[in-house]
Amino acid sequence: QVQVAESGGGSVQAGGSRKLSCVLSGYKWDRYCMGWVRQAAGKQREWVAAITTDGITTYADSVKDRFTASQDNAKKTLYLQMNSLQPEDTAMYYCAAAHTLPSDCVSGSPRFHFFGQGTQVTVSS
Repeated sequence: QVQVAESGGGSVQAGGSRKLSCVLSGYKWDRYCMGWVRQAAGKQREWVAAITTDGITTYADSVKDRFTASQDNAKKTLYLQMNSLQPEDTAMYYCAAAHTLPSDCVSGSPRFHFFGQGTQVTVSS
C-alpha cells in the first residue's frame, strides 16, 4: 500500500522560510513523479511543484523563484524549501505522488494518484 507522509508545516511571518518534507513508502516502481499541491481555505486545490525521478522540476508561476523542490531518491523523500513566504501562501500543503511519465510530471498539471494527509502552513503579515 502506497503511503505519503508530509511534515514540516507551521506558522511563519511574512518574508520567512519553511521547509516541508515528505516520505513515500510502499511504492513498488522505480520511477515516480512527486510533488506538492496546496489548498487555501475556501479555494480550489492548486498545484505547486513537481519533480521527476531524474530531478527535473517544475513550479507554478505563483511560487517560481521562491520555492525549491528537491529529493533524496534513495530515501524516496521529497523536500520543499519555501522562501520569501507571503500571507497568500497560507494553505494546507499536500505531498503527492504518481506513477506517470516524466512528460506528464512536468506538464504543469500532473495526475497525482497518491496524497498525504496535509500539513498546514500559515504565514502572518
